[in-house]
Amino acid sequence: MAKVTIDGITIEVADGTTILQAARMIGPDVAPPTMCYYSKLKTSGGYCRTCLVEVSKGSEKDPRPMPKLVASCRTGVMDGMEVKNTSSEKVRDARAGVVEFLLLNHPLDCPVCDQAGECHLQDLSYEHGNYKTRTEFERRTFDKIDIGNKIQLHMTRCILCYRCVKTAEQITDGRVHGVINRGDHAEISTYVEQAIDNDFSGNVIDVCPVGALTDKTFRFKSRVWFTKPMYAHRNCDKCSGKVSLWYKGDDVLRVTGRKDQWGEVEEFICNTCRFDKKSTSDWVIEGPAPINRHSVISANKYAKLVKPKEFTLNDIKAITD
Repeated sequence: MAKVTIDGITIEVADGTTILQAARMIGPDVAPPTMCYYSKLKTSGGYCRTCLVEVSKGSEKDPRPMPKLVASCRTGVMDGMEVKNTSSEKVRDARAGVVEFLLLNHPLDCPVCDQAGECHLQDLSYEHGNYKTRTEFERRTFDKIDIGNKIQLHMTRCILCYRCVKTAEQITDGRVHGVINRGDHAEISTYVEQAIDNDFSGNVIDVCPVGALTDKTFRFKSRVWFTKPMYAHRNCDKCSGKVSLWYKGDDVLRVTGRKDQWGEVEEFICNTCRFDKKSTSDWVIEGPAPINRHSVISANKYAKLVKPKEFTLNDIKAITD
């Protein structure tokens, strides 16, 4: 076991735990933001640099600080380590720089993007970014590629987090897309323009932190804050069958996997549940899905409604007396 202190809060964790995992054990106020790390995907993390932290004390045996900021998703804790996240000015400046870099070629598509309202890059730029850009130039563009009738690819919005590549590699029976080219020409693509189509390919939509991969069947149908997410399940021979149904009125507009407080899917679901079962009669409804209150999706949604007490004449008399 190792004791690590993050932003003045000490926690004891198992050996081999990363700084990011230890911070998440403490709580969301201490945990660094992430764009590429995904706890359900092996070897994820280390690409986006949004989780950089300052190690002001290496360990009890070697108390020297680490000379540079380190990626918390890739750095293991040591006994006696002291870490600064939001309490470090270096970290705040570096994180603002990372956000600026991620937004350098990102188009201002928020008004028309289906990911708006649940986009991690929106949250990141609002919480850690600068209020204006310092660059003015033509942003990079890519030729449009059709990757099937279920998934829409917008490469101009991609931040190259590699989540979709690792998802296809680890939970599907055959990956047909990946990152091609290098540097600022790198892009997510299929090698011979073939469709991404297998039983679990739709999960690349759930893991994408931006609007690069979206659900074609949900395209331009509604903003997410006008929909109501409900937990539901069904007996499925391919996956757990536990999903979130997104309602608008009586219509199910889309089906997604259930996500935890870090925005990560709890259990990956199959394409049958995601794309083919969009009728309430296909599901057993469990109730409203819990929504983080800082999310715009929570607008006008309440898990419990309490009916106010109606006063009678006798009640009024008792009060006045």
